[in-house]
Amino acid sequence: MKDFIQINENDNVIVAIREIAAGEKIVLKDASAGEITVTALEAVPAGHKMAICDIHSGAEVTKYGFCIGNAKEDIRAGQWVHVHNIKTALGDLLEYTYKPVQTELKQTKEAFFDGFNRPDGKTGVRNEVWIIPTVGCVNSIAGAMAKRANTRVKGSVEEVIAFPHPYGCSQMGDDQEHTRTILAGLINHPNAGGVLVLGLGCENSNIEELKPYIGEYDENRVKFLVCQECEDEMEEGAKLLDELIDYASGFKREKISASRLVVGMKCGGSDGLSGITANPLVGRFSDILISKGGTTVLTEVPEMFGAETLLMNRCSSKELFDQTVSLINSFKQYFKDNNQTIYENPSPGNKKGGISTLEDKSLGCTQKSGSAAVSGVLAYGERVQRPGLNLLSAPGNDLVASTALAASGAHIVLFTTGRGTPFASPVPTVKIASNSALAQKKKNWIDFNAGVLVEEAEFKEMGQKLFDYVLEVASGKKVCSEEAGFHDMAIFKQGVTL
Repeated sequence: MKDFIQINENDNVIVAIREIAAGEKIVLKDASAGEITVTALEAVPAGHKMAICDIHSGAEVTKYGFCIGNAKEDIRAGQWVHVHNIKTALGDLLEYTYKPVQTELKQTKEAFFDGFNRPDGKTGVRNEVWIIPTVGCVNSIAGAMAKRANTRVKGSVEEVIAFPHPYGCSQMGDDQEHTRTILAGLINHPNAGGVLVLGLGCENSNIEELKPYIGEYDENRVKFLVCQECEDEMEEGAKLLDELIDYASGFKREKISASRLVVGMKCGGSDGLSGITANPLVGRFSDILISKGGTTVLTEVPEMFGAETLLMNRCSSKELFDQTVSLINSFKQYFKDNNQTIYENPSPGNKKGGISTLEDKSLGCTQKSGSAAVSGVLAYGERVQRPGLNLLSAPGNDLVASTALAASGAHIVLFTTGRGTPFASPVPTVKIASNSALAQKKKNWIDFNAGVLVEEAEFKEMGQKLFDYVLEVASGKKVCSEEAGFHDMAIFKQGVTL
């Protein structure tokens, strides 16, 4: 196992893989000097940074080959570099210039998974029956219906799932639009072989208001129930759910090309190893899937701040570049409009894990995008239209962003973490640990360990291993959160509640 890593030869900090004790000597290879020895002047926790040369006050601290902030004071070689002596160098709204870089991926051999072909041409990786409330007032009814219906599932139907949420009424403007768009995206999601849309009747986002957002639908697959319009909603709901179970049970898994897969990419509870192990591993996965004609979606826009130009310059057209600029600056303006600091990030957990500034976090976060060209830029709630790498507008909040990925069409979400989390999303959510200690401690949360990449494993081998694992999940293998029975969703709220 490595003791530390210098990510880029131009970096003036290293990242400790294990705790470096005060007085310990670190030997580094240097292109001009051959080898240099740096003595740790203080203890440096695992995942944290240590200066390998003197960094004067105001000078750039460099990691990943890029500036992650400026020194608040003189930092000596061997000192621990963290929030006490480094600050962000980022500004507010910025002007950007398109400097396209060549990002062509070679097509690779076709791969397959066992999934469900739907009559509308879509593909699913699960065959579940979903209950989607139009308003939070019927959440408990939805949950009770799902619990009872699960005693009657049959055939290929895996589970009946209710997705409670607190919205659908007392909302205005964009908030109401977001609720309707996300609910419609879930109703149309191909992982659901059948859907019961459960309304109260008097809510703003009632069923009749929601139908235009849903668009055309198969009456065998989507059923509607307004609780205020029936005498016994539990009895009526049971009848409709039985019809949906009968319909969905007719679907069987078939061999399907991986080019049909859409995979969302998200990170949360990141640590100092996330940008070294788990995130670049997901980036390698993304390149593999895209090379086979598939689609990946990267989100959490605030965690692109500081690394956005790397994505902008990979846009396949000037139009997409302009859309990405708007994606970034619109989110910054959202912070400003609400009188919030744009760079109030990273979180306490991130800092404890070794991330010091938003640039530090973002440069690690965007590693998940791999090396492919950006082929699409999506508004919040918008569905994927183009294969390849897509950027999706959503905040960094884990549940909100992962739900947005599902609503955009992601069959599976890859979620990297250095701290661990048990949450789920509406689709299978693969938890990928950035360090082996987490993977070993939380085996009931973690599905895949990327921490071995600082031990003996190679990126190429592990990238293929992760790709193969995702195909297994797409073919029916349950992830930890599914085994635990967890199914979560959350909708982005920005404005006034009436």
